[in-house]
Amino acid sequence: MIAYKGLEKDLTCRGYQFFQDRINVTEKANCAQNGFHCAENPLDCLCYYHNWRDSVYYVVRAEGDIDEDGMDSKISCTHMTLLKKLSMQELLLHALAYMVRYPGRKWNGYVQRESGKSKDGFTIVRGKCPRASGKLGDILALAKEIPDTQGIQEVALFVVDGETYLPNVWYDVKGTRMDEEAA
Repeated sequence: MIAYKGLEKDLTCRGYQFFQDRINVTEKANCAQNGFHCAENPLDCLCYYHNWRDSVYYVVRAEGDIDEDGMDSKISCTHMTLLKKLSMQELLLHALAYMVRYPGRKWNGYVQRESGKSKDGFTIVRGKCPRASGKLGDILALAKEIPDTQGIQEVALFVVDGETYLPNVWYDVKGTRMDEEAA
């Protein structure tokens, strides 16, 4: 299965050195105790590796024995291959795609409802009329729901660049500037 993994920048996790060019193998997979851990929901990686500036995130292939604990989307497996390193923007795009694919699943604690200001360099907002605001360099990720359902009809990701998207200004999913009162 395809999943997501957070790691230290040197590709270690709890003392294990991961390799990009081969399958990493361990003997047991028990989500609470051992195995290689990863998550189906990309945002769950941020719960374990929340300092994204000092971490790296990968799309991984999880194989072999697989165990889930039901706490979040975390799984444990005995075989893991690091497939592709993701930037923070790419991780958030994968998170938006996950919301589109599984709109009824439990939201990660990083997702704000309807309106959100960035914190620690990014914000993720989901709702019927989502709006976001941030500082220079921050990433704004928005998911607009279909009326009367949990389904997602539109997603967007913007970087507050100081030219097209200005600091401390509210934007909707179309990238349209919003009045502060409307937010």
